[in-house]
Amino acid sequence: MTDERIHEDSVGTILFDGALAPQVDGQWFLADYWRARGGLRMQPGGRGGVAFIDTPAGEAALRHYRRGGLVAKLFGDRYLWTGRDRSRSVREFRLLAELQRRGLPVSPPLASRYVRHGLRYTADLITLKIPAATTLAECLASGDFDAALASRVGELVARFHRQGAWHADLNAHNILVNEAGLYLIDFDRGRLRTPAEGWRRANLARLHRSLLKLGAGKLASFEDKLWPVLVDHYEQAYAA
Repeated sequence: MTDERIHEDSVGTILFDGALAPQVDGQWFLADYWRARGGLRMQPGGRGGVAFIDTPAGEAALRHYRRGGLVAKLFGDRYLWTGRDRSRSVREFRLLAELQRRGLPVSPPLASRYVRHGLRYTADLITLKIPAATTLAECLASGDFDAALASRVGELVARFHRQGAWHADLNAHNILVNEAGLYLIDFDRGRLRTPAEGWRRANLARLHRSLLKLGAGKLASFEDKLWPVLVDHYEQAYAA
């Protein structure tokens, strides 16, 4: 169970899990702070890459919220302020905490922060790293995306959908695989919804497009075997 605590200083407001770390301050969200201690590793991917940091609570991913597309040229990394509970970092922190409470495999939320800039704000999120994990995209690239993995992916997505968990960007980079199981990460803009056929199918279609974009369509067995297996196991798990 997440022990949500709030810390405010002259810079911003931090939400953190007191069960994982008794205190978190603003320095935790600065890459230079961890770099100076030899506890920072950068990994390509996403908008600006991913920073992994060695925190007292364990290895974690530090993500700064950034806009994409044409809007980024106008507002950069700043978002319109509409209240603390509606800030992206707070919403994702609390959503992850709730999904974890429900027993769903996500990256445990460690801390989030927002910093006000007048009518706008910037935000950051720290989540514990899933150990020894590879992405579904990497599995596809290495030739490890087979019927067994496709069935597990279908079952994973069904588990979240049964709980009404809608992922705003369900793609092969946001599904992680390790020896312990499969995980779904990056719930920015995600939310809990009443389960419905429309958004569930749209979510699956998004994953399908992601796999095709990454080259799954070049596999002779993808459309006639692997994807049907994924969908079949999804249906079975959702109906269970």
